[in-house]
Amino acid sequence: MCIFCDIVEGKIPVQKIFENDLVLVFLDHRPINTGHALVIPKTHYANLEEVSEEALIAVALAIKKIGGLLKTKLAVPGYNVCENNDGIAGQEVPHLHFHVIPRQENDGISHQWPHREYNPGEAEEIIKKLLT
Repeated sequence: MCIFCDIVEGKIPVQKIFENDLVLVFLDHRPINTGHALVIPKTHYANLEEVSEEALIAVALAIKKIGGLLKTKLAVPGYNVCENNDGIAGQEVPHLHFHVIPRQENDGISHQWPHREYNPGEAEEIIKKLLT
């Protein structure tokens, strides 16, 4: 059993923000910033490829709702939405979840990804592989 499934079943208490039949939203117990929330489908899905469209839509709507609450109730000017898909990408709990991380001016969090250029012909080769 996974820790998020235990949370859904009520075996582990959390600070719930929102819940419906498909989704649970709660405060991260080790927040990056105040108000950092986790949005999870109640059904166990390991990653984005497994999740049903119905559950994914419900999760997206919950993210939108929580983002709005952060802005209106906590005066947060913006937030990051992050989903690490599989262990290689940093997913620590193998239950699909999205982080909604409030951001403040000068909060000291850097979110810079390194960028590179494609080699000649490389982008075309990738497109060919993806579309055939």
